[in-house]
Amino acid sequence: MDCEAVRRMLEREAARRNDPAELDPQRPDPLLVASRYRDERIALVCALFGYGSARQIVAFLEGLDFSLLDAPEERIGRELAGVKYRFQSPRDVAALFVALRRLGRERSLEEIVREGYDRRGSILDGLWELIGAIRGAYPHDGRGYDFLVGHIPQNLPYCGPFKRYMMYFRWMVRSDALDMGLWRGIDPADLIVPLDTHTHRVSRALGLLARKSYDMQAALELTETLRSFDPADPVRYDFALYRIGQEGRLGELSGDLGS
Repeated sequence: MDCEAVRRMLEREAARRNDPAELDPQRPDPLLVASRYRDERIALVCALFGYGSARQIVAFLEGLDFSLLDAPEERIGRELAGVKYRFQSPRDVAALFVALRRLGRERSLEEIVREGYDRRGSILDGLWELIGAIRGAYPHDGRGYDFLVGHIPQNLPYCGPFKRYMMYFRWMVRSDALDMGLWRGIDPADLIVPLDTHTHRVSRALGLLARKSYDMQAALELTETLRSFDPADPVRYDFALYRIGQEGRLGELSGDLGS
């Protein structure tokens, strides 16, 4: 497929999607809820629970009482006693709220991520700092919580793409009609594409990604390809790629591109 034709198509799609109207209940996305509050801790909760069907995600997030992030810990446990989501038990949900409450009383999530990022200019170092801080603030183990919060990997290229955290960083760092841009000091050029199954499939079909494995190496490879289109802001194409897959428009666009 012609690379320049793909770039032009993505430019059009990214420009068209950069519209607040993309976030409405008819096309649910966790950013719909996060953008309503414009708060870094609430946004992280929205991102970490951002797996499963989009409608299921938004319905769950709409039912959460985010004021609990500043409530006494006993109340958090009591109020969330019946709240669960897919792999996460009520104890897992409460553990995340308690951890973010404790962190919020000490320093911002931006400061935590910046501490890692500033060492080498790598958003991955910022991610490891954030995961370590969450786990250190309130130690809690379990399959559901491990899936929700993640671990610092031993073998980076072959670990998962940390899609939900990369989506969170996109929301926090970039600033446009969709992304909130609440943080300063992290260069959008250093972000990594939040690779999900839609984006992986679409990117391979468009010739943007050769790697078949759904892992961090694939996310880095796709980011490098998109960086050749826009070195300063490679992740600005992410939402368009995601929507193309979600809406089933790949065949239509591939036909237009002469695939």
